[in-house]
Amino acid sequence: MFAVVDILGQQFKVFEKTDIFVHRLDHKEGSTVNFDKIYLFYDGKKTLIGSPTVNNITVKAKILKHFKGDKVIVFKKKRRKGYKVKNGHRQSLTQISIQSILQNVSTSKNLDKKKITKKSVGKESESKNDNLVGKRISKTESKTKV
Repeated sequence: MFAVVDILGQQFKVFEKTDIFVHRLDHKEGSTVNFDKIYLFYDGKKTLIGSPTVNNITVKAKILKHFKGDKVIVFKKKRRKGYKVKNGHRQSLTQISIQSILQNVSTSKNLDKKKITKKSVGKESESKNDNLVGKRISKTESKTKV
């Protein structure tokens, strides 16, 4: 079982009971975090692909530690000009342990209600736009109406 999860704008393929390194999270060490942006879920039998995300699936993770990564050296040089710049930085990282991938089962009645409300809202906005399409008022017409 695995899932493709969005964590701080990056996508990770995560398995249960594995550790991964991500950009620094704003939570304390030892706390648990739930990730809801799941793009793909595979449980060994079926694959769920989201558009853009899969509903009713969360990834539960525990923050193990915060630390700084290895130093990355950035060296710039332009030949024959005497230009050399050496910079470096250390990325702040968080080590998290994926505890479980939970699949929440919701009732079909709730899903039907959500679909109905989305359709009705979409039709209302379309009807408002239809009134405005094709009606261009010239400068002379606007002066006479006002």
